Amino acid sequence: MTDHAIFAPRAGLVARGVDWVIRHPRMFTFLMILPIVLWLGIVYIGALIALLMQSFFSIDEFSGVVQHEFTLKTYAELLRPSNFDIIVRTVVMAGSVTLASAVLAFPIAYFAARYAKGKWKALFYIGVMLPLWSSYLVKVYAWKLVLAKEGILNWVFAKLHLTWALDGILSLPVIGGNSLSVSYLGTFIVFVYIWLPYMIIPVQASLERVPGPLLEAASDLGATPRQSFRMVLFPLALPGIVAGSIFTFSLTLGDYIIPQIIGSGRLFIGQAVYTQQGTAGNIPLAAAFTVVPIVLMGFYLWGARKMGAFDAL
Repeated sequence: MTDHAIFAPRAGLVARGVDWVIRHPRMFTFLMILPIVLWLGIVYIGALIALLMQSFFSIDEFSGVVQHEFTLKTYAELLRPSNFDIIVRTVVMAGSVTLASAVLAFPIAYFAARYAKGKWKALFYIGVMLPLWSSYLVKVYAWKLVLAKEGILNWVFAKLHLTWALDGILSLPVIGGNSLSVSYLGTFIVFVYIWLPYMIIPVQASLERVPGPLLEAASDLGATPRQSFRMVLFPLALPGIVAGSIFTFSLTLGDYIIPQIIGSGRLFIGQAVYTQQGTAGNIPLAAAFTVVPIVLMGFYLWGARKMGAFDAL
């Protein structure tokens, strides 16, 4: 009687069905999350499973036809020096970008969390988020012009009579090149610039949770600023740093546009996947390359969860 008093029966099959769903909250919740479950289960997870299956196939070296037979031959190809160098190169770059982003983000986030108030904090958020509002490709190509041999950065070094220092850096065997725009150093600079906001925000959120009186108490007990940072501030901010590193590390692992536009001709994992799937037509090897970041990020996320990084997201 109560249900009928609140929900007066309506004519029509659809209307009755809607009324029945409303009267059953569990069914209503199930229908609300069903599209998300179908998307994740079929489109996302299904695509990953199909990708994983492709990686266990191989390609005939003579005909170029994919052999749909279970084998680990494709994964063995990842251990070839040329392919293994691609993996090591990408992981080292991702780790370097993550470390540099954390070092640069921490003082910025600390200032915003401890000293910025009111409109200054709003200005901080706008300043951090503003680069994300512009086109990704526009930013990369802009850096291509900045880092070019005729770019503004070379002009600044020339005006400061520091061209010798830039030439010395570019002459280094691993990170150097003809100019910053065709060197690993240039690739590193652009990676850090593009992904830095993804590190600043989690670190700033983590630092805001650190009670101010806690640092004052450490000082009152005789701790030096360095000791307060090492024993109080850094451990409490570490989950935010790890949370930010999830973004910087994973995005660098999978990116192929920045190394394609800026840097030397040596491939990263993203470029290898693009090349093997497109030009070379070796889909199993492309799938095997794609599995590498998935496995690495799986272990990385497991470690980040243990450190409580997800609480700072």
